[in-house]
Amino acid sequence: MIGNFKIKQMKKVITLCAFVLLSLTSISGIAQSGISFTQESWFKLLERAKTEDKIIFMDAYAVWCGPCKQMSRTTFTDPEVGAFFNKHFINVKMDMEKGEGAQLAKTYQVMAYPTLLFIDSDGKVVHRSVGFQNAKQFLELGKIAADPTRRISALDARYEKGDRSPDFLYEYAQVKYEAMDPVYEEVAKEYLVTQYDWTTEENMKFIFQFTNSSDSKFFDFIIKNRDLFEKQFGRRAVAAKIQNIVSQELSAGEGSEILEKAKTIFAKVYPDKADYMYSQFKISYFGQIDDWENFARAAIDHYDHYKAQSADELNNIAWTFYEKVDNKKQMKCALKWAKEAVEMEDNYYNNDTLAAVWFKLGKKGKARKAALKAIELAKKEGEDYSITQDLLNKINGK
Repeated sequence: MIGNFKIKQMKKVITLCAFVLLSLTSISGIAQSGISFTQESWFKLLERAKTEDKIIFMDAYAVWCGPCKQMSRTTFTDPEVGAFFNKHFINVKMDMEKGEGAQLAKTYQVMAYPTLLFIDSDGKVVHRSVGFQNAKQFLELGKIAADPTRRISALDARYEKGDRSPDFLYEYAQVKYEAMDPVYEEVAKEYLVTQYDWTTEENMKFIFQFTNSSDSKFFDFIIKNRDLFEKQFGRRAVAAKIQNIVSQELSAGEGSEILEKAKTIFAKVYPDKADYMYSQFKISYFGQIDDWENFARAAIDHYDHYKAQSADELNNIAWTFYEKVDNKKQMKCALKWAKEAVEMEDNYYNNDTLAAVWFKLGKKGKARKAALKAIELAKKEGEDYSITQDLLNKINGK
């Protein structure tokens, strides 16, 4: 009995060991199904790249970068991606804001995250791309980087040697765009020069992708042929594209230069309501730079010529005057707007603003009346009226 018991126990131990080893192998397989990243120093990586005759793939990331984390969770763990990258590259992750990464960020001009770099043993970038990529996109990126004839460095050489064939320029512009290299703009222009018909589906897609300035012929073409672009990309997408370009340009400048820029853009993009939009823009612009004198003038001029679209619009401008404008004559305009807002919508917020404006104009009796009405409405509407109560206390000299 004792002997048989020992044999059975040994069998159990052997079976258990086999199970554990199998489990560890499975776990190891799962861990290695994605990209295997090394922890070596940059100097050692360059040495290793030279010894193994491989390209280094660097995931240049920042710890706060959402798309970087998403690529780490999904793209880098993909088995097919892992198999390809582990075979063809030496893979490394580098935090661009600390350690060696901070210096490498300067060396390789990393301006956005994630930046995906492919670097040779001499430390030269042979290919790069910026932004999140899913597994399919990233695998294709890897295949391009692994092909000496398709890398950016190879395309750069072709361009420098004078290759200006349409197919090449189209591809080169795309690659430079993905790398966030400003050169793509000039290449895109060169490509379109070779095209007789800009209204083909492929060329419209190209123009829509590469247009990022209201000063370009591409932008003018979109505006002129807006109906064609809306048919291909949808009205919302075209409107968003135009709005993004306009917003970026009008938020970048200052002074008389930006005002002239706004006037030109509105005339080009919104010819039927350019004056109205420019008038609104001036109010917004002067408010953003805290130029309240010109803000007041612009607002008064605007509402002398255009009717407000809503009670909220009037209430907001009147309240801003209450907070920022001290000129009594200009405050009377705010009073007019506050009254109109109450006539349009007799609610707590509008009466509160009316009370504040009356108070600033020194009319305590009318301010008290408006404040009491605002508080009464607030109670009915279930609104917090503590601000109005504070105003009422000031009116009453408390």
